[in-house]
Amino acid sequence: MEKPRVIIIVLDGVGCGELPDARLFNDCGSNTLANLADAVGGLFLPNLCRLGLGNIIAIKGLPAQKEPKAAYGKMGERSAGKDSTTGHWEIAGLITKEPFPVFPQGFPKELIAEFERRIGRRTLGNIAASGTEIINRLGEQHLQTGFPIVYTSADSVFQIAAHIDVIPVKELYRFCEIARALLNGPYRVARVIARPFAGRPGSFYRTAERKDLSLPPPEPTLLDNVKKAGLDVFGIGKIDDLFAGQGLTVESHSVNNEECIDFILGALKQDRPGLIFANLVQFDMEWGHRNDPKGFAKGLMDFDRRLEEILNALKPLDILFITADHGCDPTTKSTDHSREYVPLLVYGKVIKPGIDLGTRETFADLGATAAHYLQVQPTSAGKSFLEKIIKKPEGR
Repeated sequence: MEKPRVIIIVLDGVGCGELPDARLFNDCGSNTLANLADAVGGLFLPNLCRLGLGNIIAIKGLPAQKEPKAAYGKMGERSAGKDSTTGHWEIAGLITKEPFPVFPQGFPKELIAEFERRIGRRTLGNIAASGTEIINRLGEQHLQTGFPIVYTSADSVFQIAAHIDVIPVKELYRFCEIARALLNGPYRVARVIARPFAGRPGSFYRTAERKDLSLPPPEPTLLDNVKKAGLDVFGIGKIDDLFAGQGLTVESHSVNNEECIDFILGALKQDRPGLIFANLVQFDMEWGHRNDPKGFAKGLMDFDRRLEEILNALKPLDILFITADHGCDPTTKSTDHSREYVPLLVYGKVIKPGIDLGTRETFADLGATAAHYLQVQPTSAGKSFLEKIIKKPEGR
């Protein structure tokens, strides 16, 4: 007998307009999708358009559909932040009320001194900077000294960059584990990130072995509730990192969108009831943070092309949610995340098409709806909108 499944695909950084409190985050004017479309002369995303992406907000090239195939809307963030960890946790039903600490002036000297003592080396940097900028600035000195580069950003992150020929990736991961253990109390950053890079001075580039060590969620999330019910939870992309492996039964790690889509299709073919939760990080990591509208637009077109494969692979009781975790507008001067609404598309044979879900107060409404549909323990936050979109009565 067929059982229900939920598939959540997070297009990392693909926001759809500034939140009312965007000014507090220096993000006034941010609108990742609309500004991107204007910058490239319009987006061509036929599958997302048919689902109703252009019905959520005005996006050049994506006309609103008279009969969109999906339910649609947008969601606001209630968590205190605009990073991937808080965004994904909120999608999974956990609102972060206290912001993670940030260090725009660098980390305290005593913290860095203790980190250096534990790894047995001095460090370089300890400033807020973009990843590409700092390896270009300090990469040659790093090659000469062997000292890892420590830096942060506008987000709550402790990042360690090292050339793969100077500090092997496994050793860099060990340094990150030391930092993760050290970062407690007032230094409780959301993520410690390994940033391996390669190349020579003037042509350094970051490799694909990035690794995020997040804090574990402090309370059960949708993932935990689904797993507790005896169902499978597939974590694809960065989900394993963002939830510190908590609540997962199958992990498929990748920072490449195409590979993540392959993992999604592979999970769909297994036909195991439960949750498939995928993060596609290239929008954010490679194009948003680097202010690359053309690359961002091409990435969306590539996803849209392969979305057809995902839609064709859905079973009759599957529900697909497509959303984002924050914005990362590549058209603004900032190279950081942006405090934005995120799009919401809900599709499946059991879903009423064309339902306008309006503006949801929290990302957690998605998690609450997923828990409701899977008939597992409700999430601690969020209101289910399942009854508004489901075609048939419950009690399947």
